[in-house]
Amino acid sequence: MSRDLRLFLEDIEAACTSIQEYTDGLSKSDVLDDKMRFDAVLMNLYVIGEAAKKLPQEAREGYRSVDWRRVAGMRDFIAHQYFALDLDIIWDAVENDVPALRDEVRSILADFKD
Repeated sequence: MSRDLRLFLEDIEAACTSIQEYTDGLSKSDVLDDKMRFDAVLMNLYVIGEAAKKLPQEAREGYRSVDWRRVAGMRDFIAHQYFALDLDIIWDAVENDVPALRDEVRSILADFKD
């Protein structure tokens, strides 16, 4: 049984929220030097990318305000470059991409409200 589009979007929104909660008010070094916090951030970035990859093509085409390919690419970056991660890219995603993505996904989810 395949999952509903809304569930994947909710997964993305929840992972974005978690990342923001884990990093709120902290500096780059605070986050990167805290192994557990950094691992949690990476895992949620991975979840975001994995959920984005599972979105049906029609949904990705229908919501072009999000660069789904780039979002999914973060998952691949983490999975395949794990031992050589560019921490500046990770931190930029945390500070800039994640909040913007959460706002976009919340807007999309509003389309699903009864």
